[in-house]
Amino acid sequence: MTLTTHSDTLDLIGNTPLVLLKGPSEAAGCEIYGKCEFANPGASVKDRAALWIIRDAMARGELKPGGTVVEGTAGNTGIGIALVANALGYKTVIVMPDNQSREKMDTLRALGAELVLVPPTKFANPGHFVHTSRRIAEETQNAVWANQFDNVANRRAHIEGTAPELWAQLEGRMDGFTCAAGTGGTIAGVGLGLKAEDENIRIALTDPHGAALYNYFANGELKAEGSSVAEGIGQGRITANLEGAPIDTQFRISDKEGMEWVAKLLREEGLCLGLSSGINVAGAIALGQQLLAERRENPRIATILCDTGFRYLSTLYNADWLREKDLPVFDWLGSASSD
Repeated sequence: MTLTTHSDTLDLIGNTPLVLLKGPSEAAGCEIYGKCEFANPGASVKDRAALWIIRDAMARGELKPGGTVVEGTAGNTGIGIALVANALGYKTVIVMPDNQSREKMDTLRALGAELVLVPPTKFANPGHFVHTSRRIAEETQNAVWANQFDNVANRRAHIEGTAPELWAQLEGRMDGFTCAAGTGGTIAGVGLGLKAEDENIRIALTDPHGAALYNYFANGELKAEGSSVAEGIGQGRITANLEGAPIDTQFRISDKEGMEWVAKLLREEGLCLGLSSGINVAGAIALGQQLLAERRENPRIATILCDTGFRYLSTLYNADWLREKDLPVFDWLGSASSD
């Protein structure tokens, strides 16, 4: 066995494992693979965007020694930025909606980031976490605004990193890829990277309820319907990272269906994941079934396992919280209460 060594901790970001998911593959009738992004140092796919964004700011001379990186985020990008900034000698200020999981907030504080919490609101509101983070960056000396939603260094992380990894791991035999969109960097970047290898790879958006992109790609209208408790995914506008995304088809997945796969993957395959991963897996099954219905022979589908479920112990894995959100309680939690 050959074990890889690294001379730099930042080299630990990316090159994540790809695993065949047995239950989803059986449900779809074809091979469904999950890219284990929880294996990144910050335990999420957002480490990739954080690294590319910070290195891009350094290369352009915008981020100077002793500087500060400011970002508005649902949490995971902030965690990635804090880790990368620590490794490179920068400070971090993270602005986050106060309805995100307690674990994310505690993690950011533990990493040494300055955490600013704001009420959740629509993007048009000047108090939105994205606009607040931009103002803080403008008012802070020697600071840069990461701007993950409209900074295309985000999607370059997936064009140059995630997509080539998937192509190599599946030895150039791949039929489809899907994931949800938050900033749009992952779906657009992986899609563009894979299409450069094989134009016939089908790229599908998997959208949660409450997001507007499903209707946009299906009907040309940004229109949101319903709601979702999933953190970090769901978008109501076309970000710079989403512009030109090669979306071939789209699926809408409910929280309940996503949670069913979160439960199955934990109970049957030993993977503890967040809701965005469950939604992605449900979308991958739908994509596999779509390709089979078109008589595509033995299709291979890949999706993103975005982050660890350990980041949601107070929410997705808490019986009281699940009941409050009218979501099914995992049977092993039983009548457990946090009181």
